[in-house]
Amino acid sequence: MSQRLPAHLEASAILRLAESQGGFATVLAKGERDAGTLLLVTLYRGAGATLYERMPALDGSRIFVATKFENAENPQEFSEYLARRRQQDRDIWLIEVDIADPERFVAQITALT
Repeated sequence: MSQRLPAHLEASAILRLAESQGGFATVLAKGERDAGTLLLVTLYRGAGATLYERMPALDGSRIFVATKFENAENPQEFSEYLARRRQQDRDIWLIEVDIADPERFVAQITALT
């Protein structure tokens, strides 16, 4: 039996955690229900988007790592990147979270999984 939490349950937990901390979260795209990969876009007050993807760590765990940052002068590039990623892999879950302290939030999610 796999120790990995099904993607739909993990997505639900992320939404609830954001709301419990006074933030807002939404699923922009649903992926494969059980084994889909989660991509997390964090913002603060609608600006400064950062894309986090889960990557394998040296100890065998899987942690969220910032892989793409929104360019304030060209925010469309970030959106286009997300659209390309979604086209490449339809199993991806894309979750957007607007929260006061995005880095702390991502650290909390990583600690839970």
